[in-house]
Amino acid sequence: MPRPALIIEDDPDIAESVRYNLETAGFNALVAPTGEQGLTLALDAVNPPALIVLDLMLPGMNGMDLCRRLRKENRTRRTPIIMLTAKASETDRVAGLDVGADDYIAKPFSVRELLARVRAVMRRAEDEGGERYDDGRLTIDFEDVRASCDGTGVKLTNKEFQLLATLAKKKGRVITRQQLLDQVWGYSYYGDARTLDVHIRRLRQKLDPCGDCIETVVGVGYRFTGCGPHSVATASQVNG
Repeated sequence: MPRPALIIEDDPDIAESVRYNLETAGFNALVAPTGEQGLTLALDAVNPPALIVLDLMLPGMNGMDLCRRLRKENRTRRTPIIMLTAKASETDRVAGLDVGADDYIAKPFSVRELLARVRAVMRRAEDEGGERYDDGRLTIDFEDVRASCDGTGVKLTNKEFQLLATLAKKKGRVITRQQLLDQVWGYSYYGDARTLDVHIRRLRQKLDPCGDCIETVVGVGYRFTGCGPHSVATASQVNG
């Protein structure tokens, strides 16, 4: 049985529209009108969702708290989550992405845009594998979503880890700012590109002694150079 898409939305008209269009696109879809019901369906051990479309302003548990909870659960820590909300400011978008959402769509929204973003996050989820990067100083476990520097764990937000993983998997190559926005924020991201620079700065600060593994290529983007003396990755690393 294909895993369903879970829509957590309290507006019945919006929920029905999203459900109809996702099912037209080939998903089975479930709808939960509250955060608590959404959490129960998301943690279903028999048929967990392959995708979650999450409203922020929900009765009971709000979308931010729910997203934060889902990212702490082993069963849903890597499930693609798209936030669908009337809160459209850059501050709201950054807050939503920082608690673990994979993408963020403001209401009112285009159905075509929603489906494009769904396809993008599903492609990224399918591309993630069980690879690991280790250069003797910096270790990145792509499957377990963990990073450590000199043996000490580094606590990263979901977006920060996605940035680090995207760069590390293309070690030695320059990735443009637009390519990073497309791959980490979604192919239809229209927000301020400075969001990327803020996340890179935070990522470097959190990596601390390993922060210089990310090189700025002025006017172009960023390059991951590694931290060890030879910056050798394990054989299972994806080199792109």
